[in-house]
Amino acid sequence: MSEHPVFHWLGRVEYARAWALQAALVERRKRGATGDTVLLLEHPHVVTLGRRGRMDDVLLDAEGLASAGIAVHEADRGGEVTYHGPGQLVGYPIMDIRALGGPVRYVRALEAALIAALAGFGVEGRRHEGMPGAWVGERKIAAIGLRVSRGVSSHGFALNVSTDLAYFGHIVACGVPHLPVTSLEREIGTRVDGERVRMAVAEALAHHLRLPLAWGDADAETLLANTGAGAARA
Repeated sequence: MSEHPVFHWLGRVEYARAWALQAALVERRKRGATGDTVLLLEHPHVVTLGRRGRMDDVLLDAEGLASAGIAVHEADRGGEVTYHGPGQLVGYPIMDIRALGGPVRYVRALEAALIAALAGFGVEGRRHEGMPGAWVGERKIAAIGLRVSRGVSSHGFALNVSTDLAYFGHIVACGVPHLPVTSLEREIGTRVDGERVRMAVAEALAHHLRLPLAWGDADAETLLANTGAGAARA
Protein backbone atom coordinates (compact mmCIF):
# COMPACT_ATOMS: atom_id res chain seq x y z
CA MET A 1 0.00 0.00 0.00
CA SER A 2 3.02 2.27 -0.24
CA GLU A 3 1.63 3.95 -3.38
CA HIS A 4 -1.68 4.78 -1.70
CA PRO A 5 -2.17 8.58 -1.49
CA VAL A 6 -2.47 9.02 2.27
CA PHE A 7 -2.99 12.79 2.66
CA HIS A 8 -5.74 14.77 0.93
CA TRP A 9 -6.38 18.51 1.17
CA LEU A 10 -10.08 18.93 0.37
CA GLY A 11 -10.64 22.63 0.99
CA ARG A 12 -13.99 23.67 2.48
CA VAL A 13 -16.43 20.76 2.83
CA GLU A 14 -19.86 20.71 4.45
CA TYR A 15 -19.87 18.62 7.60
CA ALA A 16 -22.37 16.01 6.43
CA ARG A 17 -20.39 15.38 3.23
CA ALA A 18 -17.17 14.91 5.16
CA TRP A 19 -18.94 12.57 7.57
CA ALA A 20 -20.28 10.46 4.69
CA LEU A 21 -16.78 10.26 3.22
CA GLN A 22 -15.31 9.20 6.54
CA ALA A 23 -17.93 6.47 6.99
CA ALA A 24 -17.22 5.06 3.53
CA LEU A 25 -13.45 5.12 4.06
CA VAL A 26 -13.80 3.46 7.46
CA GLU A 27 -15.70 0.53 5.94
CA ARG A 28 -13.13 0.18 3.15
CA ARG A 29 -10.27 0.32 5.67
CA LYS A 30 -11.88 -2.40 7.79
CA ARG A 31 -12.06 -4.66 4.71
CA GLY A 32 -8.49 -3.89 3.72
CA ALA A 33 -9.76 -2.35 0.48
CA THR A 34 -7.71 0.80 1.06
CA GLY A 35 -4.83 1.97 3.18
CA ASP A 36 -4.70 4.60 5.89
CA THR A 37 -6.02 8.00 4.80
CA VAL A 38 -5.79 11.48 6.34
CA LEU A 39 -8.40 14.03 5.23
CA LEU A 40 -7.39 17.66 5.80
CA LEU A 41 -10.10 20.27 5.27
CA GLU A 42 -12.12 23.06 6.80
CA HIS A 43 -15.86 23.31 7.41
CA PRO A 44 -18.39 26.10 7.01
CA HIS A 45 -19.72 27.31 10.37
CA VAL A 46 -21.05 24.27 12.23
CA VAL A 47 -21.60 23.13 15.81
CA THR A 48 -21.26 19.41 16.40
CA LEU A 49 -22.48 17.39 19.34
CA GLY A 50 -20.40 14.38 20.32
CA ARG A 51 -21.80 11.37 22.17
CA ARG A 52 -21.82 13.36 25.44
CA GLY A 53 -22.99 16.59 23.81
CA ARG A 54 -26.20 18.33 24.87
CA MET A 55 -28.22 21.00 23.12
CA ASP A 56 -28.18 22.85 26.45
CA ASP A 57 -24.52 23.60 25.64
CA VAL A 58 -25.55 25.41 22.44
CA LEU A 59 -26.26 28.95 23.62
CA LEU A 60 -28.23 30.16 20.59
CA ASP A 61 -31.79 29.19 19.75
CA ALA A 62 -32.77 28.04 16.26
CA GLU A 63 -33.35 31.60 15.09
CA GLY A 64 -29.99 32.75 16.45
CA LEU A 65 -28.18 29.85 14.81
CA ALA A 66 -29.82 30.58 11.47
CA SER A 67 -29.00 34.28 11.77
CA ALA A 68 -25.33 33.46 12.49
CA GLY A 69 -25.21 30.94 9.63
CA ILE A 70 -24.35 28.06 11.95
CA ALA A 71 -25.49 24.51 11.19
CA VAL A 72 -25.84 21.90 13.95
CA HIS A 73 -25.02 18.21 13.59
CA GLU A 74 -24.92 15.28 15.96
CA ALA A 75 -21.76 13.21 15.59
CA ASP A 76 -20.72 9.72 16.64
CA ARG A 77 -17.37 10.89 18.03
CA GLY A 78 -16.47 11.11 21.68
CA GLY A 79 -16.67 14.36 23.59
CA GLU A 80 -19.21 17.11 24.01
CA VAL A 81 -19.97 20.19 21.89
CA THR A 82 -17.47 21.91 19.64
CA TYR A 83 -17.37 24.44 16.83
CA HIS A 84 -15.83 24.18 13.35
CA GLY A 85 -15.52 26.96 10.84
CA PRO A 86 -13.41 28.86 8.34
CA GLY A 87 -9.80 29.36 9.34
CA GLN A 88 -9.70 26.10 11.27
CA LEU A 89 -7.64 23.15 10.02
CA VAL A 90 -9.59 19.93 10.56
CA GLY A 91 -7.92 16.54 10.27
CA TYR A 92 -9.72 13.22 9.94
CA PRO A 93 -7.26 10.28 9.98
CA ILE A 94 -8.98 7.09 8.83
CA MET A 95 -6.47 4.50 9.92
CA ASP A 96 -5.94 1.24 11.75
CA ILE A 97 -4.59 2.47 15.07
CA ARG A 98 -3.81 -0.95 16.53
CA ALA A 99 -0.26 -0.72 15.21
CA LEU A 100 0.15 2.46 17.27
CA GLY A 101 -0.92 0.70 20.45
CA GLY A 102 -4.60 1.60 20.60
CA PRO A 103 -6.71 4.69 21.31
CA VAL A 104 -4.75 6.21 24.21
CA ARG A 105 -1.43 6.08 22.39
CA TYR A 106 -3.13 7.33 19.23
CA VAL A 107 -4.44 10.40 21.03
CA ARG A 108 -0.97 11.01 22.45
CA ALA A 109 0.47 10.78 18.93
CA LEU A 110 -2.05 13.31 17.63
CA GLU A 111 -1.24 15.66 20.49
CA ALA A 112 2.49 15.26 19.89
CA ALA A 113 2.06 16.01 16.18
CA LEU A 114 0.03 19.17 16.84
CA ILE A 115 2.50 20.37 19.46
CA ALA A 116 5.40 19.74 17.07
CA ALA A 117 3.66 21.66 14.27
CA LEU A 118 3.01 24.61 16.60
CA ALA A 119 6.67 24.65 17.62
CA GLY A 120 7.60 25.30 14.00
CA PHE A 121 5.80 28.65 14.31
CA GLY A 122 7.43 29.51 17.62
CA VAL A 123 4.36 28.58 19.70
CA GLU A 124 4.88 26.37 22.74
CA GLY A 125 2.02 23.90 22.91
CA ARG A 126 1.36 21.42 25.67
CA ARG A 127 -0.96 18.66 26.81
CA HIS A 128 -3.62 19.18 29.46
CA GLU A 129 -4.22 16.16 31.69
CA GLY A 130 -7.73 14.81 31.24
CA MET A 131 -8.60 17.17 28.36
CA PRO A 132 -7.35 15.83 25.00
CA GLY A 133 -6.01 18.35 22.53
CA ALA A 134 -3.27 20.95 22.36
CA TRP A 135 -3.03 23.93 24.66
CA VAL A 136 -1.00 27.12 24.87
CA GLY A 137 -0.79 27.85 28.55
CA GLU A 138 -4.41 27.56 29.73
CA ARG A 139 -5.86 28.34 26.29
CA LYS A 140 -7.07 25.56 24.03
CA ILE A 141 -5.77 25.81 20.47
CA ALA A 142 -6.73 22.36 19.13
CA ALA A 143 -9.51 19.91 19.99
CA ILE A 144 -9.46 16.14 19.58
CA GLY A 145 -12.53 13.91 19.35
CA LEU A 146 -12.53 10.37 18.01
CA ARG A 147 -14.47 7.30 17.08
CA VAL A 148 -12.79 3.89 16.87
CA SER A 149 -14.56 0.93 15.28
CA ARG A 150 -12.82 -2.45 15.02
CA GLY A 151 -9.49 -0.70 15.38
CA VAL A 152 -10.14 1.93 12.70
CA SER A 153 -10.27 5.60 13.67
CA SER A 154 -12.48 8.38 12.36
CA HIS A 155 -13.06 12.03 13.27
CA GLY A 156 -9.86 13.54 14.66
CA PHE A 157 -8.68 17.05 15.45
CA ALA A 158 -9.41 20.72 14.78
CA LEU A 159 -6.61 23.31 14.98
CA ASN A 160 -7.52 26.98 15.23
CA VAL A 161 -5.33 28.79 12.71
CA SER A 162 -7.11 32.03 11.77
CA THR A 163 -10.47 31.08 13.29
CA ASP A 164 -12.92 33.78 14.39
CA LEU A 165 -12.85 32.83 18.07
CA ALA A 166 -16.04 34.77 18.79
CA TYR A 167 -18.00 31.76 17.49
CA PHE A 168 -16.87 29.72 20.49
CA GLY A 169 -18.93 32.13 22.59
CA HIS A 170 -22.06 30.52 21.16
CA ILE A 171 -21.36 27.16 22.85
CA VAL A 172 -20.11 25.62 26.07
CA ALA A 173 -17.05 24.15 24.41
CA CYS A 174 -16.05 20.67 25.64
CA GLY A 175 -18.56 21.02 28.46
CA VAL A 176 -16.45 23.72 30.17
CA PRO A 177 -18.17 27.11 30.61
CA HIS A 178 -16.08 30.04 29.37
CA LEU A 179 -13.33 27.73 28.15
CA PRO A 180 -10.46 29.98 27.01
CA VAL A 181 -9.56 29.33 23.38
CA THR A 182 -6.89 30.73 21.12
CA SER A 183 -5.59 30.46 17.56
CA LEU A 184 -2.20 30.28 15.91
CA GLU A 185 -2.59 33.78 14.49
CA ARG A 186 -3.55 35.19 17.88
CA GLU A 187 -0.51 33.59 19.50
CA ILE A 188 2.02 34.83 16.96
CA GLY A 189 0.31 38.18 16.38
CA THR A 190 0.33 38.07 12.59
CA ARG A 191 -1.27 36.31 9.64
CA VAL A 192 0.04 32.91 8.65
CA ASP A 193 -0.05 31.13 5.32
CA GLY A 194 -2.63 28.35 5.42
CA GLU A 195 -0.69 26.08 3.10
CA ARG A 196 2.40 26.40 5.27
CA VAL A 197 0.36 25.35 8.31
CA ARG A 198 -1.15 22.39 6.44
CA MET A 199 2.27 21.17 5.39
CA ALA A 200 3.69 21.53 8.89
CA VAL A 201 0.78 19.58 10.36
CA ALA A 202 0.94 16.90 7.65
CA GLU A 203 4.68 16.43 8.17
CA ALA A 204 4.21 16.12 11.93
CA LEU A 205 1.33 13.67 11.51
CA ALA A 206 3.34 11.55 9.08
CA HIS A 207 6.15 11.34 11.63
CA HIS A 208 4.10 10.65 14.76
CA LEU A 209 1.52 8.37 13.09
CA ARG A 210 4.23 6.50 11.12
CA LEU A 211 2.66 7.30 7.76
CA PRO A 212 4.27 8.09 4.39
CA LEU A 213 3.81 11.73 3.37
CA ALA A 214 2.08 10.82 0.10
CA TRP A 215 -0.43 13.35 -1.26
CA GLY A 216 -3.48 12.69 -3.40
CA ASP A 217 -5.14 15.24 -5.68
CA ALA A 218 -8.79 14.12 -5.60
CA ASP A 219 -11.45 16.49 -4.26
CA ALA A 220 -14.15 15.47 -1.81
CA GLU A 221 -16.76 14.67 -4.47
CA THR A 222 -14.33 12.45 -6.38
CA LEU A 223 -13.38 10.59 -3.21
CA LEU A 224 -17.07 10.15 -2.36
CA ALA A 225 -17.74 8.73 -5.82
CA ASN A 226 -14.72 6.44 -5.63
CA THR A 227 -15.84 5.03 -2.27
CA GLY A 228 -19.40 4.45 -3.43
CA ALA A 229 -20.75 7.16 -1.09
CA GLY A 230 -21.42 9.73 -3.77
CA ALA A 231 -25.17 9.51 -3.26
CA ALA A 232 -24.88 10.85 0.31
CA ARG A 233 -26.58 14.20 0.81
CA ALA A 234 -25.70 17.03 3.18
